[in-house]
Amino acid sequence: MDNRPIGVFDSGLGGLTALRELRKLLPEEQLVYFGDTGRVPYGGRSPEIILRYARQDVKFLSGFDLKAIMIACGTVCTTSMDILAAESQLPLFGVVEPAAQAAARATKNGKIGLIGTAATIRSGAFQRLLGRVAPAAEVFAAACPLFVPLVECGRVEPGDVVIETVTAEYLAPIRAAGVDTLVLGCTHYPLLERVIGNFIGPDVALVSTGAVGARRVAEELRAGNLLAAPGGAGACRYYVSDSTDDFARLAGLFMGAPVTGAVERVSLE
Repeated sequence: MDNRPIGVFDSGLGGLTALRELRKLLPEEQLVYFGDTGRVPYGGRSPEIILRYARQDVKFLSGFDLKAIMIACGTVCTTSMDILAAESQLPLFGVVEPAAQAAARATKNGKIGLIGTAATIRSGAFQRLLGRVAPAAEVFAAACPLFVPLVECGRVEPGDVVIETVTAEYLAPIRAAGVDTLVLGCTHYPLLERVIGNFIGPDVALVSTGAVGARRVAEELRAGNLLAAPGGAGACRYYVSDSTDDFARLAGLFMGAPVTGAVERVSLE
């Protein structure tokens, strides 16, 4: 047993969708979340800047005497994961490999769609992984750079003309390709599941990177006998790099329930 906390970070608040799944799977765990809201989104940055930011995120969380860190950011996972893992003394868990494997299991017709930030799609990491776990599959990828800022602004509801127009523009080629599985390659995107699902169609399976990544974390910690002792009361601590004013409202949107824990603003520079 190991009662040390699990750290989770993302470029903004999207990683809270992964934190939500961890809370569901591991209710007795202590969780520390950092959202780099002052520099969101990472997706349009160069690989060098993304790595610099991610190193700062890992360093900040490492100060909490953690037992593991979940990188709930598809952009970081696809551009920096190997370097971060080589440098870290802590086990690091990402979201890309679990999502690729889930998509390979889900597809029936061998046509898999992939959406993510510009950096995620440009890196090709998801595409390479899908090529290894589903070598016969065709992958249809699209960058969706406006999704993260729109989600961070709360523009996620069906009927919102802005998000529906952007969704249609981004996903029309993927729908036309006839995919039966769509990987949501950013942890912000589950908040758009209803909008995306309405456009892409009910027969397309949506793979949430945050959810499948959290399940992998739970499986690995359980296998390593690293879960918290049973009977404890789990809790979350929240940290952001920008204003905390709207945190409770937006965090509640991502977590699917009111968030009452305190949030602290920190500077990583």
